[in-house]
Amino acid sequence: MESVQLDYTCALADAVGPEHGITEADLDALAAPSAAALRGVLARRERDLCWLGLPDAHEVRGRIGEYAASVAGRFQNVVVLGIGGSALGNTALFTALQGPFHNLCPPDGLPRLFVLDNVDPDLIGEWMERFDPSRTLFNVISKSGGTAETMSQFLIFRDLLVERLGEEGHREHVVITTDAEKGVLREVVEREGYASFVVPEGVGGRFSVLSPVGLLSSALVGVDIESLAAGAAAMARRCESERLGENPALVYAALQWWMQARANKPISVTFAYSHRLRNLGDWYAQLLAESIGKRVSRGGQECFAGPTPVRAVGVTDQHSQVQLYVEGPHDKWFTLLCVERPHREVTIPAVPAGLEALDYLGGRGLGELFAAERDGTRVALREASRPSVSVLFPTVDAHSVGQYLFLMELAVAVMGEHYDVDAFDQPGVEAGKVAAYALMGREGYEERRAAIEAAGSGAPRRV
Repeated sequence: MESVQLDYTCALADAVGPEHGITEADLDALAAPSAAALRGVLARRERDLCWLGLPDAHEVRGRIGEYAASVAGRFQNVVVLGIGGSALGNTALFTALQGPFHNLCPPDGLPRLFVLDNVDPDLIGEWMERFDPSRTLFNVISKSGGTAETMSQFLIFRDLLVERLGEEGHREHVVITTDAEKGVLREVVEREGYASFVVPEGVGGRFSVLSPVGLLSSALVGVDIESLAAGAAAMARRCESERLGENPALVYAALQWWMQARANKPISVTFAYSHRLRNLGDWYAQLLAESIGKRVSRGGQECFAGPTPVRAVGVTDQHSQVQLYVEGPHDKWFTLLCVERPHREVTIPAVPAGLEALDYLGGRGLGELFAAERDGTRVALREASRPSVSVLFPTVDAHSVGQYLFLMELAVAVMGEHYDVDAFDQPGVEAGKVAAYALMGREGYEERRAAIEAAGSGAPRRV
């Protein structure tokens, strides 16, 4: 199988100038720290970073395949109830590998997939109005089992299912993905007898896409999860090398750190030149932001670290954002997701007489135009001294997407070593959760609620 490649030519000083691009000497200086960072990450594979071993979890994928086969053809819809790392990967895999119109016209025997990753009542309420829960399989995903958003969704849809199908009948419409032993959802599984899958220890939410968190919904809608894992395994083998020039994860991690720490570019733009890959930008945004965005270093000193991820889609955002990117502040660097061979070609017809200004388009393919637009953006960025790298997908398939997922997960883990932060905790997210629990009146959070109310006791100012 062909490999996903990382082309960093346009991030070099030779391409965009020494003020904005990295020199070969700068990159060479990062070789030893990068190797040490990789050793530090890989040494934790059997301890607390078990996501590194997910590509080799053949038995788990076998159970997922068996379950998907057992329910094939029984449901019109699959609904994922989850948020953050329990949702973004599911959406990215679905749109990349099943395409933008799957839900409008699903292939025979395959259900539609909806990822309800919010508690906005307009979102949940409208789904309830439009779709029949009795023809739906609900995959509830929460490692802790205590996620307020997911559990509120579960309570709503469980009640609806019981109303329509009864206590016994509703159970076949729920499958739970949660911790093996702990948490409310595991208790629910044991009490109700729901089918269930496990989020393994050492697999945090944003690193869980290659676990049952992301693979179950994918298998249910026809994604080849074995090819996905094979791609991830192939990238894992490539990224075992401690030689910077041979390891794309090390190069990408080093570039991200250098672009912020040395070139003053705190904004990282993922520019997907593929409609199918657009939601990989959202998945990566969480991976980067939650992993590297930290107030304190591993030593406990305040550092306020972290780049700001931004997602853009080509060619759509050439007409909405590229003006800023080319002529605005020099505070961004770019990652272009490029597909070398699209699955389809569409030919532009001959130009009618009298429209000679469009002759250059007649008889050409949309793929050729799309590639020219992409390459034109790369040229414009380079000539404006805006550094970029390109992630080159041979084509969009499960194998190449699996490669990309593992590449970015490992790169972000290595970034944590460069930034000297814990890439695997999320105290800022937890602070917001605690505040929400307090505001909802959850038992045990009374003091926090009182503090919030006292802090906000002044008169509101509105215009």
